[in-house]
Amino acid sequence: MDLKLKQCFIAVDDHDKALHFYCDVLGMEVRNDVGFEGMRWVTVGSPLQPDVEIVLEPPGASPDISPADKQAIAELLAKGLLRGVIFTTADCDALYERVREAGADVLQEPTDQPYGVRDCAFRDPAGNMLRFLERPAD
Repeated sequence: MDLKLKQCFIAVDDHDKALHFYCDVLGMEVRNDVGFEGMRWVTVGSPLQPDVEIVLEPPGASPDISPADKQAIAELLAKGLLRGVIFTTADCDALYERVREAGADVLQEPTDQPYGVRDCAFRDPAGNMLRFLERPAD
């Protein structure tokens, strides 16, 4: 099979705060930021992966979702209970310092894990957990 990941979705409650974090702090680039039928379609991605985009979308953005389900998702997001994304980096410690200095909520300082990576974790402005791992040099 010839499959590749194109887009993944992260729920955000404020596009502008999310864009600041993902672009200004993490160094991603905006791929799309357009209005469509009363919604805002925003995608970002790493310059190192031009074929992969992260869609920053409001909680419960589906037009078919009930108001109660939309509220439940917003509450889970506010509690930081929705899953985030794992990124790789060449220098976990340098990335940690940059993101910490930007004021992100630290969940884990850089740590050597028993499964062979060094990683750290933060919450983005919406509360999503993001992990950043550095693989050992071969």
